[in-house]
Amino acid sequence: MSTVENIDPERIESTAQRSIIFRLPVSMICGGIIVLIWLVSALAAPLISEYDPIAIDFLKILQPPSASNLFGTDELGRDIFSRVLYAARIDIWMGVAGVFAPMIIGIFLGLVAGYMGGIVDKVLMRIVDITLAFPFFVLVLAIVAMLGPGLANFIIALAFVAWVAYARLIRAEVQIIKKSEYIQAAQTLGFSPIYIMLRHVLPNALSPIIVYAVTDAVLVILLGASLGFLGLGVQPPTPEWGVMIANGQTYISSAWWISFFPGVATVLLGLGLTLIGNGLSKLRLGSD
Repeated sequence: MSTVENIDPERIESTAQRSIIFRLPVSMICGGIIVLIWLVSALAAPLISEYDPIAIDFLKILQPPSASNLFGTDELGRDIFSRVLYAARIDIWMGVAGVFAPMIIGIFLGLVAGYMGGIVDKVLMRIVDITLAFPFFVLVLAIVAMLGPGLANFIIALAFVAWVAYARLIRAEVQIIKKSEYIQAAQTLGFSPIYIMLRHVLPNALSPIIVYAVTDAVLVILLGASLGFLGLGVQPPTPEWGVMIANGQTYISSAWWISFFPGVATVLLGLGLTLIGNGLSKLRLGSD
């Protein structure tokens, strides 16, 4: 029997898959594990904790961490562990939605400006300059204060402000890509600008956008927690890490666990996303 006949296609495929996994940066693997744990914990919160996150129990007010309440209870007797788990749903969704909306707007405007150039590019860049003239946090804070507190208005405010970073990033990539020979060949063949932008330019310009989006999600979560701390984010009694930290500041000397555990949760989720972004950037640069 020849050597070719002894080759097992399934074995070759599994070996290739393992080699891809082994080539992934360690930081990306660690970050993925952290984020995955939070995703599973958030989705399985009713199975992990028996307590209702908004149920008030005046008999258990300000109880320290114990076997029955792993993270203790807050000023209304609510279980902190349960609230941290359920709050993960809000904060993870905040990071995803808060990045997705401005990313779509920024990709569209940056793609058009970078490829078309001319007056379109000049007008967009002037709008970007005007937006960047205001401090980012102050501008988001002003929009949320005008629209009213809440998660939906927070995402709307980000869509109005955060798109500029994505637009500038993809515009720079598009300006390089449109000079490539395959783009010039497509133009020579008579393909429409829309087809060239969507079919040839955009797929090759998305890599840095994805890396930036993962890192930006960390800032969005921290910004959402900051607004919750100021009373402009998610409104009580809905559990959210920033709101929980704000509620616990009054009792920080006598009931440190109220602010400590949601603070640790915020740091861990941010660390996981940061490690993923770091790993993606290494993959993009082709390093190990």
